[in-house]
Amino acid sequence: MPVVDVIKNLDAASLTLVADFAAPVDRVWQIYADPRQLEQIWGPPEYPATFVHHALVPGGRVTYYMTGPQGDRVFGYWQVAEVVAPDHFTFLDGFADAEFEPNTDLPVSHNSYRFEEHEGGTRATYVSTFANADDLQVVLDMGVVEGATAATNQIDGLLAVA
Repeated sequence: MPVVDVIKNLDAASLTLVADFAAPVDRVWQIYADPRQLEQIWGPPEYPATFVHHALVPGGRVTYYMTGPQGDRVFGYWQVAEVVAPDHFTFLDGFADAEFEPNTDLPVSHNSYRFEEHEGGTRATYVSTFANADDLQVVLDMGVVEGATAATNQIDGLLAVA
């Protein structure tokens, strides 16, 4: 399994996942740069994603929804801040309504995704930082660690067919 570490830090209101992939940085980057590939790994297997709009550029917006086993949908968005391909990108990640307007009842996280050469492959470090520990706890209670781990662990399968 690619995920090698999960660090929950309530004091810093952050969650970090570290994953190792047996593929070059450029190849791992392509997954995030291509919405059709991203759909295959964003969200756990039982909640696959559909990306409606994907502008992975500074100031760009990404919108998506995940569809559950009963047909229920969870909507989300990214507001992209920084992109330095293929090394890293940062973005705000929030929940949305069906029109992709922010759902202000749920937390927004600032995310930093970094990709580095590591032992002949890629080490990905995914850091989500929240406004406070209570916001982090909301998503922890929603199962973000299990969901993000399951989603990230799908990447190896996608890399194997490429």
